[in-house]
Amino acid sequence: MSAKDRILAKLRASLEGTTPVADDYDVALLTEPWRYAPADRITRLRTMLEAVHGETQLTTQATWPQQVLEALAARNIGELLISPATTHGQQLAGHIALTGAGLRLKAYDRPVEEWKDELFFRTPASLTGTLGGIAATGSLVVWPTPHEPRLMSLVPPFHIALLKASEVRDNLFEMMQAQNWSAGLPTNALLVSGPSKTADIQQTLAYGAHGPKELLVLIVEDA
Repeated sequence: MSAKDRILAKLRASLEGTTPVADDYDVALLTEPWRYAPADRITRLRTMLEAVHGETQLTTQATWPQQVLEALAARNIGELLISPATTHGQQLAGHIALTGAGLRLKAYDRPVEEWKDELFFRTPASLTGTLGGIAATGSLVVWPTPHEPRLMSLVPPFHIALLKASEVRDNLFEMMQAQNWSAGLPTNALLVSGPSKTADIQQTLAYGAHGPKELLVLIVEDA
């Protein structure tokens, strides 16, 4: 029996003969103060993100690849980390092939131990999808997968995130319920509320100390 099994066995044994107590918490405490009219959700999310140095742009399914190229060109960035296994990775690669844009794409296709130096020191930008957005806090929900590991959104200095407008919810509880998170969680879910930032003892705020210095959120509106 493993250490984990022994711990779980002790916990189960301690519950024998006990009666579960109903959890009658008031869901309204988590939701009612953080509800918005459907037309205001995107505005709220953009306002909150931009207040902490995040950049947002409205886009469409057809035009977002070109906006990615323009954002990279404005920063003189010539390569981008993507996941070729995702639909958005394939769409961007197809757009580059069609337009002849001189952008080098690199894939996260190896264990991090095999290319740690390149990932941390020679990968200036990345593109990832998101699970959705939270209007109340101006947060993106990034759900790491084998195709898009968490380091894709945590390491490169410039992070570009695609967010479907239809997946912006009022609050975190609402998102967890609507997407049925209880059916299965990842090893971690990331809530991203702007570029990386920290402050020293003198309360001097610095960006990019332990993650992306810039965050661009492309909000893909429904057709």
